[in-house]
Amino acid sequence: MSLALHHPVAAEIIARQQESPSIVSLTLRLEDRALADRFQFQPGQFNMLYLHGAGEIPVSISSDPSSPDPLVHTIRDVGRVSHGLAQLRPRDRVGLRGPFGRGWPVENARHRDVIVITGGLGCAPLVPVIDYVIQRRSAYGRLIIMQGVKHSDDLIWRERYAAWDAHPDTRVLLAADVGGKHWNGTVGPVTELFDQAQLRTGDSMAFLCGPEPMIRACVQRLLEEGLPADRIWISMERNMQCALGHCGHCQFGARFVCRDGPVFCYADIRHLFGRRGF
Repeated sequence: MSLALHHPVAAEIIARQQESPSIVSLTLRLEDRALADRFQFQPGQFNMLYLHGAGEIPVSISSDPSSPDPLVHTIRDVGRVSHGLAQLRPRDRVGLRGPFGRGWPVENARHRDVIVITGGLGCAPLVPVIDYVIQRRSAYGRLIIMQGVKHSDDLIWRERYAAWDAHPDTRVLLAADVGGKHWNGTVGPVTELFDQAQLRTGDSMAFLCGPEPMIRACVQRLLEEGLPADRIWISMERNMQCALGHCGHCQFGARFVCRDGPVFCYADIRHLFGRRGF
């Protein structure tokens, strides 16, 4: 039986991977084994990670949902709490609440092509989707993965992208605004990858996560390609503090990103998405 932990429980760091100078992946295991055995999450959901003396932040779960013990969280060192979390080492402990939010509609995408478009660290919330589809490869059509970064040196998980690209009916396309000396991908924004992708929008679903300007540009391109708005899903970032829709910090129109998202159907929010103040 699955559960959502509304109060922090102890989790031990069992592994740490420095992905880049500013990005670290922490592998956590709940200390209460009974809770660990019951813990389940949907691709796209997030946990709240609590560091004593620093505070609490939402972090997407970037591990395989079919193996929820242990849990992997990939964190960019950008603030007080994330900086503290990034300094932790194996055997250190954190508090964990979750999982929270609405995940990606992976079941609704069965028998369709799956288009995954990410920018920067936006790849982390969609790793579970990619793993989910690959493990059930015959239940889905083509898997198209498009990832963009500002500089080619910012790209993490290169070996993982290569492994995904080796699967049947799977294509990985990478773009960097600035390409380094040994960069073999496309130079330019992620929208430059659309012509290479040869999308079949008549029977596809698209999942997007990353900086909102990138998402807006890619959504516009998908619409121009003929993909209906109700088959475009995006993950949004806002100031989520309580994760329960109580504090109001992440209010988005009549919705709360922590409770009603972070994954939204574009057709439901297109009237607000991209508007200043929302």
